Amino acid sequence: MAYNNFTLEIITPDRVFYKGEATMIEMNTTEGEIGVLPGHIPMTVIVKPGILTIYEADGEEKEAALHAGFAEILPEKVTLLAEIIEWPDEIDRDRAEAAKERAEERLRTATPETDILRAQTALMRAVARIEVLK
Repeated sequence: MAYNNFTLEIITPDRVFYKGEATMIEMNTTEGEIGVLPGHIPMTVIVKPGILTIYEADGEEKEAALHAGFAEILPEKVTLLAEIIEWPDEIDRDRAEAAKERAEERLRTATPETDILRAQTALMRAVARIEVLK
């Protein structure tokens, strides 16, 4: 069966962040960057920090800073359960720049006690926030 659009629903612990019809989405996963089109094979992916791009059915394109979560992909629907996701107007640039600098400093001055994975994840989140503002 051919699909022209799919329903996209993005849910966070606090709210329904987005619900609408899309022709495509792009996001980072632990397996790499993926694009999802209508009729995609069913799968579940783990989301990695980065930019989520939504291509809406009406031709609009939206971007959000997506921090982590899971996505269930079905041919006619994608449900994304996000820990944190932010529209550009919800992001404080100064705070994101400061978080980026802190994470870079933590990685630059790493000791055996430094949680490298946590610092790398913090850096990816800060970069996603900054990039979505551009």
